[in-house]
Amino acid sequence: MQLKQVDAQISKKVVTIVFLVPTILLLVGYVIFPYPPSTLAQQLVLIPLFLGLILLGMGFFVRKKEQGAWWKIGGWGVFAFFWATSPAYLYFSEGGDIFNAVVSILGVYIFIYIAYHEWLSIHTTIFPTCLNWIAGASFLAGILYFTIDSGLFPELKTWFIEVVAYQSNALLNIMGINSTLQGSVILLNGHPITIIFACTAIQSIVLFIGMIGALPHVAIRRKFVGILITVVPIYGLNLIRNAGVIFLIGNNITSFHMAHNVIAKIGSLLALIILLFITFKLLPELFDEIMCLIDLPKRNGPVEHLFHRVFGKSSK
Repeated sequence: MQLKQVDAQISKKVVTIVFLVPTILLLVGYVIFPYPPSTLAQQLVLIPLFLGLILLGMGFFVRKKEQGAWWKIGGWGVFAFFWATSPAYLYFSEGGDIFNAVVSILGVYIFIYIAYHEWLSIHTTIFPTCLNWIAGASFLAGILYFTIDSGLFPELKTWFIEVVAYQSNALLNIMGINSTLQGSVILLNGHPITIIFACTAIQSIVLFIGMIGALPHVAIRRKFVGILITVVPIYGLNLIRNAGVIFLIGNNITSFHMAHNVIAKIGSLLALIILLFITFKLLPELFDEIMCLIDLPKRNGPVEHLFHRVFGKSSK
């Protein structure tokens, strides 16, 4: 089937779905799961979360490309609905942190856009490897992170938080800063700073594990080395990040918002970018997959044709 024939028949419908579905999901997610979420809501949201991840995993492991694409379309759609329940929670629970809320909103549109490209692959019989890679990376990272974060293993989550709190406090003491530890709370000059799950750098850790673990045609040994040289620095740098935030707040140098949501986040982003480039050097396959994702708009499907018309660019 020719791509132009597909465009002529259903391009308007496809474009409408790609832009309308994520908007509806965000509105429904905000209405059904307002902040603060009830205990029931927190339990129910686990259904689309793990269902979406399982569907993505099935699509990743299925050998038949067309069949796998359909599994992944379903997975991205369900996972996008879970993501649509997150913006309000992330914003309010993290003290008005707009960064994570905006990222989660954009994520809903991106997930549906990826699902659209799975559909495009079916109709063109061209299956970019990065579509399968990103599904596998999301499955691996998501299962690792949300299995712990969801509370399915509360003892493990609590243990991890307390270990990071203990080591962050120990780092401050080594630096000659007299902070004290009470469970997961670090006290400095009368200022209590609570270490929560997000302060463990678990998101960055599982992100690299997922990205590297899902790479196709890469030997296990090379994957292990790649994970080792990223996870260890991430964990160590996060302890420095925690100590820095506590030092700034405990000495009244700046506010919590500035220390945690601005300075620390900028520093973490720069560190991740540097680690990513180091990983590219060791695993150029990762660079290839990311560039493949960036090049997806060049496939000139119905959505891309719309942008060409709106911005006055002719499609090739």
